Amino acid sequence: MQNSVPGHDIIVIGASAGGVEALSQLVAGLPPRLKASVFVVLHMPAESTSALPRILSVCGPLPVVHATDHLRIEQGCIYVAPPDHHLLLEPGQMRVVKGPKENRHRPAVDPLFRSAAQAYGPRVIGVILTGSLNDGTSGLWAVKQRGGIAVVQDPAEAHFPSMPQSAIAYAPVDYVVPLSQMAALLSRLVDKRAAEDPPGDAPRYMSNEVSRAAMEQNDINEQRMLETPTLYTCPECGGALWELHEGNLAHFRCRIGHVYTLEALLAQQDETLEAALWRTRNTLEEQANLTERLIEQTRQHSHEQEVTRLEEKLHQIRQHLMLLTQVPLEDEEDMQENQTHP
Repeated sequence: MQNSVPGHDIIVIGASAGGVEALSQLVAGLPPRLKASVFVVLHMPAESTSALPRILSVCGPLPVVHATDHLRIEQGCIYVAPPDHHLLLEPGQMRVVKGPKENRHRPAVDPLFRSAAQAYGPRVIGVILTGSLNDGTSGLWAVKQRGGIAVVQDPAEAHFPSMPQSAIAYAPVDYVVPLSQMAALLSRLVDKRAAEDPPGDAPRYMSNEVSRAAMEQNDINEQRMLETPTLYTCPECGGALWELHEGNLAHFRCRIGHVYTLEALLAQQDETLEAALWRTRNTLEEQANLTERLIEQTRQHSHEQEVTRLEEKLHQIRQHLMLLTQVPLEDEEDMQENQTHP
């Protein structure tokens, strides 16, 4: 993909909750001969089968396919990250890898944006659409650090405004526009000449972040020089978390490579605690039932001393259950992500 006068020919888009509708509206307005390649990450469950390429192909004039590892990048195509895999960009090709989750997701928005910024610098346009929490903020900040353009959906119209709001708060955003104006804006930006070189060298941490997402080996000692140890542990694997700052945005990474912003870390801990409380309640209820049965069985053999001990044990179990029932727990169905994924 060679241009004598390169434009902004790499468009990376991130979305989460409400993203199918937003993406459908956006691609419907793109021109059939777009002089750019478009890459999309939409949060989805790992076990899902994504129909997003088929949906977007019907909505707009551009061909849409799932990205595959080492696939050559072509202009005028839209590439969608497949379920349970990160989509990364390299010069001339894309990578599809099952690296560590970032912000509780795989695929995640930040690895795509960060790798695009490293590989293509000022040619990149980063786009953040509707979604919960703040995946994409760090990646959009990286796009700007490498001279790219940052575009964000107007949070006032987003079905889930958290991702656009976070991007606006922490990244130097160039354009905040409603979806109805975004396709036309991207078309104009694609035709606008990009700077030939990024503004200075890429931050040292950026290549480390991209390498970790791709599951490549890197120098742990060098990585630790760029990070600050914390007292927190990774809810995914239990490893120690290290803190890194991008502008005013803090995020945490363990040695395995799981990454969290403050909001994502708290959300994951809430989810982990919720699941643990459900398991504990279920175990206590089973213990109470089994102890009652054992008491009846022991009475039949006239072992009154053992009955007394078991009744004391049953009382303790019921006390623990009483404490747990005072903790408001969500229904099990509510613990599943309520977003409908394509």
